[in-house]
Formats: sequence, structure tokens, C-alpha cells
Amino acid sequence: MTYGFNTLAIHAGQDPDPRTGAVVTPIYATSTYYQDGVGRPREGYEYSRTKNPTRAALEECLAALEGGTRGFAFASGMAAEDTLLRTVCVPGDHVVIPNDAYGGTFRLFSKVLERWGLRWSAAPLSDLDAVRAALTDSTRLIWVESPTNPLLGIADIEALAALARDHGVLLVVDNTFASPYLQQPLRLGADVVVHSTTKYVGGHSDVVGGALVCSDPELADRLAFHSNAMGAIAGPFDAWLTLRGLKTLGVRMERHCDNAERIAQFLSSHPAVASVLYPGLPEHPGHEIAAKQMRRFGGMVSFRLRGGYEAAVACCEATKVFTLGESLGGVESLIEHPGQMTHASAAGSALEVPADLVRLSVGIEDIDDLLADLERALG
Repeated sequence: MTYGFNTLAIHAGQDPDPRTGAVVTPIYATSTYYQDGVGRPREGYEYSRTKNPTRAALEECLAALEGGTRGFAFASGMAAEDTLLRTVCVPGDHVVIPNDAYGGTFRLFSKVLERWGLRWSAAPLSDLDAVRAALTDSTRLIWVESPTNPLLGIADIEALAALARDHGVLLVVDNTFASPYLQQPLRLGADVVVHSTTKYVGGHSDVVGGALVCSDPELADRLAFHSNAMGAIAGPFDAWLTLRGLKTLGVRMERHCDNAERIAQFLSSHPAVASVLYPGLPEHPGHEIAAKQMRRFGGMVSFRLRGGYEAAVACCEATKVFTLGESLGGVESLIEHPGQMTHASAAGSALEVPADLVRLSVGIEDIDDLLADLERALG
């Protein structure tokens, strides 16, 4: 039987505990397991770095929500990215990344994996010709964010998947901004989905985590091996918190989107705002593609101020309901200056973000309070 998203979020991988009937997956705070004989673990449970029941429940649920066959939960989104790249790439390989990639991803490529021998180049992923031109004989994968962080760019995942297949490379999609509720890249042809589950999946700003989901059995086996061998897995308590967050992902995302759409409309008409970056606006260059591949347009809004850097910093420091802080995707609204905060690692590079840019993670508070807060902060 086929179930809907919210039913899967509550039940996939989360059968009642067979011993007690508990309807919530227990936190299995154990490092090791009794074995029925030498080399005979029960259902593969021998050591919690390799497999843990709480983490397994989360991984099964994530795979179901993304339309994949296997999921893998990690200690952070960056741990998931690093494990994936070291699984599918070797020194000398090449990767194409967005020219407006998340600062942490850019740092991983430019400061860590480049020293390991992995080469990379950046391209505007909304331009298929530019992506095609960036491919080389040693390109192993195309790394996609859609929407991108923090410029809210949109890439045509289905078209990029076709391009990747034609050139024999993998397509990896960071789905953090959209969440599996709004977008399912595997169904659009992607090979792997990446998440910082710290964000919308966890949803309450109380846990750090990451995830990978794929469908190909051979790739899944390789990811399982490297996840165990590298060891950057999610602990049972973190997995439990993330699983708890997943149960309400659908209803939370609807409220995030409702509020973000109202805020984007408000900012679009404010005299202090030079431009609003939100794919839900008809004038956004990726609006039509986003409407095709997303359920709704998300809870992230960025905007640029006519007053430049000083005005952007002043706005970030003037809000009362929006909390000045990094991260995103929690129930509370956050405001930040990407150039000095989440994307400071890209300063001085081709991926540097505009100094007049402000990024909002729109929470689920009452919309009138959020609008009044921004009105005061913009002056």
C-alpha cells in the first residue's frame, strides 16, 4: 500500500517496540550487542558505529520520505558530505559545484578536499551550457543546491540529471533548503540526496546532524562501508531527536511557506529593499522551474538593501522577534548577514556573497509579529 508523506513521517521505520509496545522508537544507548554465537549478531547489530536501532529507524524514515531505498545518518551535514565525496571520488577527480554554494561546502572543497587531491570548479547551475562547459574528462559528479544558500538560486534538477547521465557522472543534490516535504530529487533523476538534518528535518534547533539517501544498491553498499569505516555517524540521542522532528515536518513546512510568502511580498514593496530573492515571487528567474519541481517555495528569504553593508548589518541587529544567529530551519525565525556569518569562508573568492545581503529563516510565529518586527528594523 502507498502512504502519503505525513503518514510515512510518523510511521516509516517506527513500528511499535516489539517488547513493550512503545509507540515511540526508544533511544538505544548501547555501544555493543549480545551475539547468538561467534560471528552471529542478531539482525546485523554488533557495534553501534556499524548499526544502531534508533539510527536505523531514522535512516529508514528518511529513505521513505525521499523516495530512496537506503538512508544514512551522520553527526553533521558536513560529515555526510565528506563521507559521500570520499566514497565516490579519488584524488585527481573533478567536481562541479554551484557558483553560489553554501559557505561550508565551499570550505570543504577549497580548504580540505583540494589538499587531498580533489579538483573542483564553480558554475551557475541554472545555465546548462555553463555546466556542460565545466565538465572535464575527470569529472565525477555535479553538486547541486536548489534552492541555493543564500542566494535562493534554482537549478533544473531533472535537466541536470539528464546531462549527468549523458556524461556518465553522478548528480548529488543538497536538499536542505527544500526538505523532502517540498522536493524529492531522487524522483527527478538525482543519484544522491544530501541533508543537513540540523535544519528543517530536525526543525527545533536542538540537534546537529546530516544524512545521505540513495537508490542504487551498489552505491548504497559503498556508502554503508564508508559510513562504518570513517565513523562520523549520528549518535542514538541525536537520531531520536531528528526522528521526532520528522514527524511534524509536513505541517511545519506549510507554516514556514505561508509566512515566507507573506514576508517576501512585504519586502518587495518596501522602499529600503533593493531586491528580494525568493523563488515564490513570479519575477524570480527560477520561479517556473521551482513551481514544477517543488510542492511550495520554502521558508528561506534573502534580500538586498539599498543602504548597502551598513544598512544590512543595522537591520540584522535591530530585530526583536527574528533572532540574530546562524543556521536555519527551526521553528523560530532567524536573521543573519551571510557575508560575515555563514558564508565568511567565501570572502575574497568568486563565491563571495553581496555585502548588502540579509538572509531570513522564516519561522512559524504569528505572521503579524514577524512583519511588524521587520518594519521596525528596516526603519
